[in-house]
Amino acid sequence: MIGTAVKRIERADAATIEGLAKAGVATVHEAQGRTGAMVPDMRAIVEGAAIGGSAITALCAPGDNWMLHVAIELMQPGDVLVVATTSESRDGFFGDILAEYVRQRGGAGVILDTGVRDVRVLRDEGFPVWARAISAQGTVKETIGAVNVPIICGGQRIVPGDVVCGDDDGVVVVPRATAATVLAAANARVEKEDRMRAELMKGGKTLDLLGLREKAEAKGLRYVEGPVNWTAGLDQ
Repeated sequence: MIGTAVKRIERADAATIEGLAKAGVATVHEAQGRTGAMVPDMRAIVEGAAIGGSAITALCAPGDNWMLHVAIELMQPGDVLVVATTSESRDGFFGDILAEYVRQRGGAGVILDTGVRDVRVLRDEGFPVWARAISAQGTVKETIGAVNVPIICGGQRIVPGDVVCGDDDGVVVVPRATAATVLAAANARVEKEDRMRAELMKGGKTLDLLGLREKAEAKGLRYVEGPVNWTAGLDQ
């Protein structure tokens, strides 16, 4: 695998990717059975950014961002660059010059299981990037890695062409083969939440709307009239 750069990958259709991005990371995560979410410290560097796109993957040596240059050259409009390393590294793999390169290629954003730098410029320009750290430490270009191969990023396995969505809640990965099914489940979840929101505005209660009241009673929850003398305890 090392030393390989795959030029062509399969992608989900644009409408599916757009729908998943619109649904949002938390909803998509729930819609696919609470799976696919990257680790919580994969954070949005630019608040308010929200993206979805096909994953272009780069596997790099620690402290070496050579493969990012190879991967960005292979990006198509709407793609998301997803970066991992062969062992843990928090160096600043990505900055403002590479952001401009991604922008010129039409990329939607970047997800890094490493560090990022030039943060002020990235925020000023609103460039969508998620990373595990912010680090001024630079990188070298000495060791060949791989591009468009399966990687582990943020605790999740990503195959080139999988759908990757990012927003203020983090990052979620959707396998390309199940993207349409997950979108249908996400849309159903959004509709259900919209109905619940409408019921709450009319005075509804979440315990009833979610069927939790009977479940709580079955598990032994009991209500008592207060006030309670906590010195004596509930049973006195």
